[in-house]
Amino acid sequence: MVGSVVESGREPSWTIFEKKLRTIGKDLSRGNVETLQVNLGKLCNQACLHCHVEAGPNKTKENMTKETIERILFLLDQSLFVKTVDLTGGAPEMNVHFQWFVKELRKRHIDVIDRCNLTVLLLPQYELMAQFLAENKVRIVASLPCYRSRNVEKQRGTGVFDESIGALQRLNQLGYGKEGSELGLDLVYNPVGASLPPSQKSLEVTYKKNLFDDFGIVFNRLLTITNMPIKRFLYQLKRRGNYQEYMQLLFDHFNIAAIDSVMCRNTLSISWDGKIFDCDFNQMLGLRVDRQFSHSIWDLDNFAEFQNGRITLGDHCYGCTAGAGSSCGGALTDN
Repeated sequence: MVGSVVESGREPSWTIFEKKLRTIGKDLSRGNVETLQVNLGKLCNQACLHCHVEAGPNKTKENMTKETIERILFLLDQSLFVKTVDLTGGAPEMNVHFQWFVKELRKRHIDVIDRCNLTVLLLPQYELMAQFLAENKVRIVASLPCYRSRNVEKQRGTGVFDESIGALQRLNQLGYGKEGSELGLDLVYNPVGASLPPSQKSLEVTYKKNLFDDFGIVFNRLLTITNMPIKRFLYQLKRRGNYQEYMQLLFDHFNIAAIDSVMCRNTLSISWDGKIFDCDFNQMLGLRVDRQFSHSIWDLDNFAEFQNGRITLGDHCYGCTAGAGSSCGGALTDN
């Protein structure tokens, strides 16, 4: 058992991630940059326990400026391979330039993903946001840790479940998630505690049945994402004394098949202040891209410069390669 190693007082057997890759003869490098994940800021109407961004209502200063967005658009105009821009936060919709940015991206025929917490769509000042997203054919990836209120509110706060259901019903009314619709709606599941997600396929079936039977809600896909041992979740693990146990769990379930599909192979992450990272998790840890590359959009001529680049690794990378593997697009394998 994983727990027995820790509880017995013996040292855990997991090794640093980079050494693990060397022992199996693998490395991580980037191909073409096809997706740009842009963090528009840390401002959010929620403060979830698992949030690796540590976003919240008080993060009013850490938000992307229009000048920074204009620079990203300039670089996109020079970059042939980027087809998707994935907007994250915080609540990305709370950035004052969000709608302008989305319109500029769609003018360029770039697919846009909005990482939405759902509850923001019910705030009075954003009551027209869902309509805007539909009109611009923005794909929504929405967090919903469970189809039951207890687990959702344990992770995200009292009242959040009912608000999320209300937002999903509004999105369905606009055509999101419905068969034959161009408006994509994916839901995101992440475990409430220190465990791996269950099978994405089987859990999706359960989600779809329960949400439809109880609330008439439909959606396209369920994405299961492993909780990363960083920031708020890391603090929670250490406070409860099970950090080593969780890392051992991730190590014991390392899946070599996931290595070839991790999101850092075709993605770059841009922080609210224009710094460049290999992924959203590295961004939150301040782990910059390899030193041979530009560290900022202001020193860059083209996102294609990062092709074949070496990826900066850390032990949190076990979170992306454990079990079925995990990325912002959900499970990586059928394992």
